[in-house]
Amino acid sequence: MQKWMRISLLLCIFGFLKEIRPSEPFVTNFLLGGWRNITEEQVNRDVYPVGTYSYAAQLIIVFLITDFLKYKPLILVLGISGVIVWSLLLWTETLEALQVAEVFYGTYLATEVAYFTYIYAKVEKEHYSKVTSHTRAAILCGRFIAGASGQLLIFLQWMDYRELNYVTLGAQILATLWALFLPSVKRSVYFHRKASIQRTTNEFLSSEHELVVTRKDHALKLLWGQFRRAYTSRKVLIGSIWFIFGLCGYLQFISYVQILWNALNVDNKEIWNGAVEAAMTLLGAFSALVAGYSHNSFLGGRRSIFLLVIASLGGGLAIFMGSHTENLFVSYAAYLIFGVLYSFASTIASAEVANHLEEDSFGLVFGFNTFLSLVLQTILTLTVVTSIHLTIFQQFYVYATYFVALGVIYFAVYVWDLCTVPKYVLE
Repeated sequence: MQKWMRISLLLCIFGFLKEIRPSEPFVTNFLLGGWRNITEEQVNRDVYPVGTYSYAAQLIIVFLITDFLKYKPLILVLGISGVIVWSLLLWTETLEALQVAEVFYGTYLATEVAYFTYIYAKVEKEHYSKVTSHTRAAILCGRFIAGASGQLLIFLQWMDYRELNYVTLGAQILATLWALFLPSVKRSVYFHRKASIQRTTNEFLSSEHELVVTRKDHALKLLWGQFRRAYTSRKVLIGSIWFIFGLCGYLQFISYVQILWNALNVDNKEIWNGAVEAAMTLLGAFSALVAGYSHNSFLGGRRSIFLLVIASLGGGLAIFMGSHTENLFVSYAAYLIFGVLYSFASTIASAEVANHLEEDSFGLVFGFNTFLSLVLQTILTLTVVTSIHLTIFQQFYVYATYFVALGVIYFAVYVWDLCTVPKYVLE
């Protein structure tokens, strides 16, 4: 087996195991069950926001040290933090312990950047797209199995909401042990590069050749150079801004949607959260696949902006529909519609960004975009959830308005582009 194939297999197995979390579609039901004396209001205002703040605070630190520590240690931290999170969920009962679990859940999410950027340091550039597609497929497969199996175990009454956490904990332990088999990284993108001579392009403002060495100051110069070249590109900016705001809204939506469903389920109907999550995974993957394959052929340029408009407006209407109903299954359907639209639009936005980046700057740009999304999500959470004390339904009206406003703004960008740029060509 070729080296890159072996690394791809190891990464795929880790990603698959990490995603086996059948308890997640039912986490709100578990927290509000008889195992804890905690109210829906406390989950909404005192528990879930901690995870948002923790994720945002840790991501920028993790992103900066991931390359310096050469990835694998952070991947191990990812697994260990997962073990801590689900151990706390299983064997503690207090609100304070839940808040500690949310802090470690922020670590769990933040350290995923090490997993997703590991390939850029360990695999040759010609295999980036293949390994990325393999790991993405493994993650989606894990999510689908987690959602479907969780729903089946609950439906057949073989497990309750608490017992599902044992399955999740076991998967996190296996993922952590498997991470030990990942090959160590000897060189990285910035801080541990091999000394080499790289031919510069027309975009470089330096001399004809650039000597890249391992000293820290050169690593920081390389970081700043890639950052500046990326964010002075008009097309990168258009895709990045939608990615930042879209991801912020998406994370906020999925973070609180289970509380919405619980509030809608006043008649204690049988819940199908796991089945809905499994369906979301399949439909979202198909939507992203369609967007990815069609982007280069006929969805680039102005068409991409227009599709972002449609997806934003449609997503906002879906959120409104899902929160302005008394029928749980209507809300489920709205969740699926929103998920499909978001997956399609985020793939389009990401492709627009990726098509105009240097290969080595993928991790930098998408990592920074994700960080800005989390900063915005923190502001949104502080405003809507913590400060104003809106009800869960009012919160979702805000999220619906958020996406509609995003669509209106991008429609203005689309019209401006039509009026000022006769032909969508290189800047």
